[in-house]
Order: sequence, then C-alpha cells, then structure tokens
Amino acid sequence: MNGTIMVTYKLLCKTDFNKELSLQELLSNEKVAKIIRSEFAKGHRNLEFMANEESSSFSIETVKELHKFEVTKDDFADILVLAEEDAANKKLIKKDCERVELVNLETL
Repeated sequence: MNGTIMVTYKLLCKTDFNKELSLQELLSNEKVAKIIRSEFAKGHRNLEFMANEESSSFSIETVKELHKFEVTKDDFADILVLAEEDAANKKLIKKDCERVELVNLETL
C-alpha cells in the first residue's frame, strides 16, 4: 500500500485521574448544592435540584500532551508497538508513565 498514517498518542500514568459523573450525581452532592444555592439563589429557601433523565454526563480527567509520528500504511498492524518505540526514543517513558494510548490515526 502507498501512503502514510499520522499517529497521535498520549502516555498514560498510574497517577492519572479519570472520572465520569452524571448531572444527577453532581446535584445530589450537598457541598455542590450549597455552593450553587449561595451563588445563584441567595436568600431563597426550600429549593430542590432536579436533572432530566436524559441529561448527559461529563468527565474529569488529567490533561495529557499529545505526541505524533508518521508511519507507512504497511505498518498499520504494528502501530501500537511503534508508538511505544517512539515514546521510548523520545525518552517520554518514565517510572510511572509506561503505557501508551492511541488517540487518532489519520491517513495522509
């Protein structure tokens, strides 16, 4: 096959944080509810927080730097191994940051 693939990856560390919350979970937390009341409904009483069943969730995660490299289309089956080698060559792999996650593959 002719052509190349632009591979984007990020390093995963043991200390990374990743949590997904629904709006209902957030509003059921008393500390969050108290802050919302004091900020947006000061002086009002007997307030109740409600969220739709269809409301979406959101996530809180560690911001990671994205790294890129280019491979030929013939190397498609080995992209993960090549990403790990690229990270090792760039000396990105450290004690607690040893795993690689592929983020995007773009054909050029």
